[in-house]
Amino acid sequence: MSYNTTGRLLRLTTWGESHGPAIGAVIDGCPPNIPIKASEIQYWLDQRKPGQNKFTTQRKEEDKVEILSGVFEGLSTGTPIQLLIANKDQRSKDYSDIKGTFRPGHADLTYWHKYRNRDYRGGGRASARETAARVAGGSIARSILNSICPNIKIKGYLIQMGEHKIVRDNFDYDAIGKNAFWCPDAKMADIWSDYLIEIRKSGDSIGAMIEVCAQNVPPGLGAPIYAKIDGDLASAMMSINAAKSVEIGDGTNVASLRGSQNSDEFFLENDKLAFRSNHSGGILGGITTGQDIICRVAIKPASSILIPKEAVTLKGVATEVVTKGRHDPCVGIRGVPVAEAMMALTLADHVLLHRAQCGAIKDYQF
Repeated sequence: MSYNTTGRLLRLTTWGESHGPAIGAVIDGCPPNIPIKASEIQYWLDQRKPGQNKFTTQRKEEDKVEILSGVFEGLSTGTPIQLLIANKDQRSKDYSDIKGTFRPGHADLTYWHKYRNRDYRGGGRASARETAARVAGGSIARSILNSICPNIKIKGYLIQMGEHKIVRDNFDYDAIGKNAFWCPDAKMADIWSDYLIEIRKSGDSIGAMIEVCAQNVPPGLGAPIYAKIDGDLASAMMSINAAKSVEIGDGTNVASLRGSQNSDEFFLENDKLAFRSNHSGGILGGITTGQDIICRVAIKPASSILIPKEAVTLKGVATEVVTKGRHDPCVGIRGVPVAEAMMALTLADHVLLHRAQCGAIKDYQF
């Protein structure tokens, strides 16, 4: 059985390989009469596409999206929406030297154990190239949210690169789009610039931490036990290539807190419910509280590096491997739009689930 689909009512299936003729997505479950524009999908794809600055892979892909089905005269029809993105700048010859070698840190070995074959050209389905299809699908999810819950705002940004973390006191939403790192701390962005140049020159790579915030999320989304919105969100984020951990709210830090510290106390402000804090990240019992949803995703350093590493061939011979080609020294940078897309897909799915069981979405206090 193959698992290339995520979601319950809003279902995203991605297809294609890094060095195949194209990649794409099928979005099933989109309600009818949702405004869908190729230009809006393209806007989000342009946030993720490679080759935009010196800090990302220099693979040149237009990532131009083509809507093949499910949209007529600018509106969703209620039938499956198929999106196609052509691959135009493959250099498969870069991988010819390693086609018979299991590269450490890559999915080569596990794909071979699972399928007894693998697409060695850029990693096939394990490549970050697959995430373009997620971003395209996430754009459809944003369109659904804009129609049903128009106040929801989703914003992702990097808060850490290697050992360098942002200073929260310097947090500025306006700074996020003004540097190459989606960094909300302009001073830290300058530090990251010099830092990543040195990492790249050394032939190495570095990990990063992405944070995604969803604002104005209505309370009541999600369901107990097996459809918790934080569970689905964690699953969605962990499905991103190179993701190694996910935190909601205070995340692993709750292990060091007392109950008196961790509880988000309620109070009344102008006769409306308010919270003293948001340790829970906007979710209690798997259901949204109405506070901001805060999610963090740790992205490992890219395994495609120019430093020789021990490896083993398909024939069981010990060797060394150097991965040539065009690679990101920090894949977390282009992971920001991907994490935003997965947040949008998860929220849109739960908006539709809530509407199906409980009726209209209401941003009520009690």
